[in-house]
Amino acid sequence: MAVTDLLQPEKRKQLQAASLAIIREVAANVLTHGGVVAGNFAYLALLSVFPFFIVAAALGGVFGRSEYGAEAVRGFLAAVPPSVASVMAAPMEAAMTARTGPLLWLAVLVGLWTTASLIESIRAVIRRAYGTESNKPFWQYRLGSMALIIVAVIATMLALSVQVVLAGAAEVIANSLYFPGESWALVAMSQLFTFAVLLLMLFLVYGLLTPLRYREAGHPIWPGPVFISFWWMLCLAILPRFLATFANYDLTYGSLAGVMVSLIFFFLIGLAMVIGAELNAAIARARGGLPQGTKTD
Repeated sequence: MAVTDLLQPEKRKQLQAASLAIIREVAANVLTHGGVVAGNFAYLALLSVFPFFIVAAALGGVFGRSEYGAEAVRGFLAAVPPSVASVMAAPMEAAMTARTGPLLWLAVLVGLWTTASLIESIRAVIRRAYGTESNKPFWQYRLGSMALIIVAVIATMLALSVQVVLAGAAEVIANSLYFPGESWALVAMSQLFTFAVLLLMLFLVYGLLTPLRYREAGHPIWPGPVFISFWWMLCLAILPRFLATFANYDLTYGSLAGVMVSLIFFFLIGLAMVIGAELNAAIARARGGLPQGTKTD
C-alpha cells in the first residue's frame, strides 16, 4: 500500500477535528453575544433601509437614471418575505418622492450618516469576531462607511442593469423550450439573481471591513458571505410559511404586527452576520491568524 494511502485517513481525521473545533468556537461565540448583536443590527437595519433608498434615488438622478431608485426598492422588496415587503413598500416609495431640491440633498446627507451607522455596526461585529481593536479616529471610519454606501448604491444600479439582461435571457430560454408563461426557468433565474446580488454585496462589505492584516495574510473572506447568502434565501423561503402556519402576530401586536415581523427578519439576518464573521475569524485563527486583542487598522 502506498504511503499516501496510509496518510489519507489521518488527513481526514485532522480535517474533521479542525472543522469541529471551528464549529464549536463559532457556536460558543454566537451563543455568548449573538442575540444582543443581532438585536442591535435589526434595529439599525430597520432605521437605515429608508435612508439608503433615498440616497439611491438621489444618486440615480445624478447619473440620469432616476428610475433606478424605484427599481432598487423593487429589488429589495423581492429579497424580503412578502409580509415585510407589504409593510415597507408604500412608506419607502413615499420617502423617495417626498423631497426635491435642497431638501433632497439634505436628506441624502442625513441618510448617508444614518446608513453609515449600520455599516459601523457590521464593522464592530467583524472586529469583535477577530478580536481586534481600532487604531484610527472615528471620523475616518465614518467617512469610509459613507463611501462604502455610495459604492453599494452604484453596484446596485449595475446589478439592476444586469437583471434586465438576465430576465430577457430567461424569457427567451423559457419560450424556446415551450415552457408555460409562469415557467420555473423565470422563477429560478430570479432566485439565482437575488442570491448572486446578495453574495456580491456581502463579499464587498466583508472584504472592505475585515481587518487589513487578515486580508493581507490571505485568510478567506468568502465563507461568511456564502453562509449569509444561503441563510438569507432560506429565511426568505421558510419565514412566510412559518408565520402562516405557526404564528399569528396580528393577535399579539395588532397594527404593529408587520413591523415586528420586519424586526424578526432583520434579527435573523443579523444573527447570520454574526455567524459569518465568527466563521471567517475562526478559520483565520485555525490557519495561524493574529491572536485576539491585536491593534490593527
